[in-house]
Amino acid sequence: MNHPDIDTDPAHLHLAFDLSFTHSEGRWARPGSWTGRTFPDVRLFQELAVTAERGGIDMLFFGDGSGLPDTWRGSTDAAVEWGVQWPRHDMSPFIAAMSAVTEHIGFGLTYSSTFMHPFYVARLLNSLDHVTNGRIAFNVVASTRLSDAANFGYERLPEHGQRYERMDEFIDVCQRLWNSVEPDAIVMDRETGRFADPSKVHAIDHHGAFFDVKGPLTSVPSPQGHPVLVQAGNSPRGIATSAKFADLVFGFGGSVASQVRHRTMLDAELMANGRDPRAVGILWATQLVIGRTEDEARARKQEMLAYWGHEAVGAYLSYNSGYDFSTVGETIILGELNDEIVASGASPSGLVGQLVAELGVDHSMSREEFFERGWKHAVGYDTTMAGTAAQLADQLEENFAATGSRGGYMIGNPLSMPSSYIDIIELLVPELRRRGTMGPAYPGRTLRENLAS
Repeated sequence: MNHPDIDTDPAHLHLAFDLSFTHSEGRWARPGSWTGRTFPDVRLFQELAVTAERGGIDMLFFGDGSGLPDTWRGSTDAAVEWGVQWPRHDMSPFIAAMSAVTEHIGFGLTYSSTFMHPFYVARLLNSLDHVTNGRIAFNVVASTRLSDAANFGYERLPEHGQRYERMDEFIDVCQRLWNSVEPDAIVMDRETGRFADPSKVHAIDHHGAFFDVKGPLTSVPSPQGHPVLVQAGNSPRGIATSAKFADLVFGFGGSVASQVRHRTMLDAELMANGRDPRAVGILWATQLVIGRTEDEARARKQEMLAYWGHEAVGAYLSYNSGYDFSTVGETIILGELNDEIVASGASPSGLVGQLVAELGVDHSMSREEFFERGWKHAVGYDTTMAGTAAQLADQLEENFAATGSRGGYMIGNPLSMPSSYIDIIELLVPELRRRGTMGPAYPGRTLRENLAS
């Protein structure tokens, strides 16, 4: 993992909570879930934000998707009936409400560069950075789902490489807009009434392959200058794109070998772009089940397989790849299925990509075996860490060191909200702080400063 050009002195481990699906896939019904309040009651999120800040969690993160899952059997029925990645709201007003009851914790918000316009997004995020006093991160994604595309007037998704070309231009426009009003442009001279220096406000006059934007941004420069930029691409094309602009990478879990491979590829791309790999951490998507004893943790992990059925699993897998897995035959050749997914314009990552990496393109499996593996993939069973606070701290420390000691973990919630997260705050975080693995909570003024510690 070590590279001769990279300083590998370990940094502190950072933790974020992924709140994207705390209310879906049956989590709302599990022991330890809220009673008397249900999504989308904003008080639910405000209370969790206050609790997470008390525990020193760095960021609350919201992924997003604008479509209702309809890939499985060409219908939305299974997703609606079982609450599979549905319903979902635009979380920007929720973040504003959470920021009003907190002072330090950061917030990550997701928008798609495939469908959104950079002027709108740059202006919105600038405003949220002011509302939160410098605590916003922007997770930019290249959408992979046909149901999302249909809501924006697309008959089909743009080709995979083109989606990343659009992302490149999208972020370039956003950055130029955020820089179009210089930090000291606002003078607000009360004696003369002069508000700003026009020599420090600039049109960007952008004319590109995807966007035409005159500029400047009609906003006051925000506390961070621009939000912390997050990108989650784990394909070679996605990693190359993230290396151009990302301040922080959202990496997928799985084996240590795949994480090391991602880290190594990202470091090489960062250096090729003249950037310092030490400055760009990866938050690995991770699910944790914590117990006060090992037996309790093991029993709680088994609960992950409840609240799901064949239809829910099929709807989840199909939606997240963009490919209808109800059409697979009784015998599946992994390489052939992967080729079909790519040819259809769907995502080659996910379950099938992982199976190909693990078993090879020529591996054959039955339909029944495929969906058994898919069930555990959907709930993240095989990659979920379970144990006591000390055991989980050991595993996280070992993994953090093996993957470069830069970044930390984006913790998903496999069980219920809020009890699963409260257990992490009350049991795991104190153990990590006692060991010095996590540093002091919120040493900086902005999210960017806190993540750099």
